Amino acid sequence: MKREVKSSVKDEGLIEIRRNQMIQGSVKLFKEKGFHRTTTREIAKEAGFSIGTLYEYIRTKEDVLFLVCDSIYDEVNNRLSALSLTDGTLNGLKLAIRQYFSLIDDMSDEFLVMYQESKSLPKDALQYVLKKEMLMVALFENLLELCVKSEELRLEKKNINLAAHHIVVQGQMWAFRRWALSANYSIEEYIQVQTDQLINGMVKVH
Repeated sequence: MKREVKSSVKDEGLIEIRRNQMIQGSVKLFKEKGFHRTTTREIAKEAGFSIGTLYEYIRTKEDVLFLVCDSIYDEVNNRLSALSLTDGTLNGLKLAIRQYFSLIDDMSDEFLVMYQESKSLPKDALQYVLKKEMLMVALFENLLELCVKSEELRLEKKNINLAAHHIVVQGQMWAFRRWALSANYSIEEYIQVQTDQLINGMVKVH
């Protein structure tokens, strides 16, 4: 169930617009200064409105951080839900990995902020974010199970969950280590190499 961030504004369309502006402004500030050193006044200024307007759409600075985290998972679901994820083919799995890794490239600052600063969320918000993370893992776990069932992959049942975590973390690594990896790989090359290693391994078959 989605965690509610209270707003005194009733217009859902306007709420979405203003909160997207907050997310964009806060990501820039959180990345530069960190969550604790950033003020709500600075977030409002970066978003393009007054501090009074800001508090019409959120109650605390932690609400803004939560919105950043939640927007990431919403976008993951939006992108992957457009795919056919029930055919149990390697091509379907590869396409899902590509979409997920490409999303991380598009939202690398947001992912970086989320993992650096999510510890600052209140307990209920943190638990919500962690559950969303596990749902993302479960999505890839389901894809892997379908590929095993269709005999496109060979994985022991107990290792499917680990493989799903591996996909999620390898994608996120692009956000954390892009400063080093981009010297040798474009995002397309990174996706290709990681997908090959995830599915085919690193040992040459004789």
